[in-house]
Amino acid sequence: MRCIPEEPEFGEGHHAEKAVWTSLRNSLPDDCVLAHSVQVRNGRNEYEIDLLVLWPNVGMAAIEVKGGQVSIMDGQWYQSDRTQKRRIQSPVAQSQSSLHALKNWLEQQLGARFSSRSIYMVSLPYTDVPCGWAMAGCPRPLILDQTESKSPAELVRQAIENEGGGAAPLAPAFLERLVGKLGGNLDTTVVPSTTAQEDEAAQDHLTERQSVLLEATRSLPRIRFTGGAGSGKTWLAVEKARMLSKQGKRVGLFCYNKGLGQYLQDRVATWRQAKPVFTGEFHEYVRGLGVPNGKGQDYFDVEMPRLLKELAAGMNPQERLDAVVVDEAQDFAPLWWEALLACTTDPSASEVYAFMDDRQDVYQRWGGATADLTNGPMASLVPIHINDNLRNTRKIAESFRPFAGEHFTPRGSTGLPVRFVDCPTEDALEVAGDCVEALIEEGWANNQIALLTTKDRHPIHLDYFKREATEEYWREFHANQAEFYGHVLGFKGLERSVVVLCVNGFKDMGRAPEQLYVGLSRARSLLVIVGDSGLLEKAGGRELKQALSRTQAWKPTLNGG
Repeated sequence: MRCIPEEPEFGEGHHAEKAVWTSLRNSLPDDCVLAHSVQVRNGRNEYEIDLLVLWPNVGMAAIEVKGGQVSIMDGQWYQSDRTQKRRIQSPVAQSQSSLHALKNWLEQQLGARFSSRSIYMVSLPYTDVPCGWAMAGCPRPLILDQTESKSPAELVRQAIENEGGGAAPLAPAFLERLVGKLGGNLDTTVVPSTTAQEDEAAQDHLTERQSVLLEATRSLPRIRFTGGAGSGKTWLAVEKARMLSKQGKRVGLFCYNKGLGQYLQDRVATWRQAKPVFTGEFHEYVRGLGVPNGKGQDYFDVEMPRLLKELAAGMNPQERLDAVVVDEAQDFAPLWWEALLACTTDPSASEVYAFMDDRQDVYQRWGGATADLTNGPMASLVPIHINDNLRNTRKIAESFRPFAGEHFTPRGSTGLPVRFVDCPTEDALEVAGDCVEALIEEGWANNQIALLTTKDRHPIHLDYFKREATEEYWREFHANQAEFYGHVLGFKGLERSVVVLCVNGFKDMGRAPEQLYVGLSRARSLLVIVGDSGLLEKAGGRELKQALSRTQAWKPTLNGG
């Protein structure tokens, strides 16, 4: 069994810690890791974990050790030896605080939420604690008393599994990442970091540099920003809305799909002042003005904008918009544009900023009318082209280059190889699920992963759909606490560190290239493609076949299977 450090030094007065450390070392399985005196700094506060147990496929336990005779009176803890009885801080609170501090520090170091099971415990190696004892905030299984501290391994395991917080066992690969941080090894050879966290921080920095485009075009009142996937269009749309709002203008920040709408709302919610008067889906804006809800695509594409245009004719000046910002503008129907501009202070001169990628027209409901930049609703907007891909690593960007156009220029770091799991279409959904499990075992946090399908929904996604729980579905995605199951059509404008693209067929092969373009471009650090190579070649052509030939063949392997 590994110990950190290998031979701890127990100073005078730390006999209790040594006794419990020895008992743990003798009773824990060989694949566990036992650390002594783990120092943690969380902000300006300093903590120490006496003993830390990392148990693969089980979890983590932080143990506070108190020697002498320990007692409690009216909530106050005491520690006694031969000479005195003195008040002490609650060892339960100490253990709890130090565990939280460690998890916070690890999340900062690893760039991912700590979701493995963990528990705080107290060892009292010289105190008897009755089996029926309990107090608020401290169930009896969290205490190892005089007898239990002599062979504590199984009780530690039970406490982790039965009392611990966290959604999953501690994956062996993730354990190794933790050990690397706890060990603090400092090699004299400096090598460039290739962690996903660093790659994504660099991507964010590149994206924020795009603000120069907004400064350079600030005197132009009507612009369409056209760029490929990962070029920072959504960031630019939000930043433009912020700049206009700070100028005291009534701004509407719009999009088409619900997931992106919730993301925009979450971004705006963090602003302390000068917010848009509306942020979210176009349909919600229309309903909010009093246009009745309806059903059917014809209602939404034709009748609803007609009713909005009629309503706009009687709007008060103070209700009208000074500026309109639209993200994923290629998804807007032609009549929506007319109706939306009718809600502005001057339909022919009010500020309009459209952020679009006409190669992501996955809905294809209007015969290309929205993307008709010669005669369509955006023909009068000044075109600004954004060619750089900033969101994805170059390995990922190369996978969707065939769909992105001749001016597409990857600017990210090299990154991890794209993985390809070649399997029959009918097996893709099950295999993709195995990929998610294998990635978590590798050490990726579950909230870093999204599984996206191209045809039928994943069963978890389907359950939300059948329950008509759309709001709950997207709230959970944006809470960023678990893996996400979705469809490429609903994931436009969104991203995750890791995407498993499950190519489980296409309802319309004519729309397959656009769907693949969206699906392949959602991952920031690691892309896993699951599906039949023949179907992918048919859908994406010879260039996609060549891109797949440069991927890493992968077969997900799960522990115990």
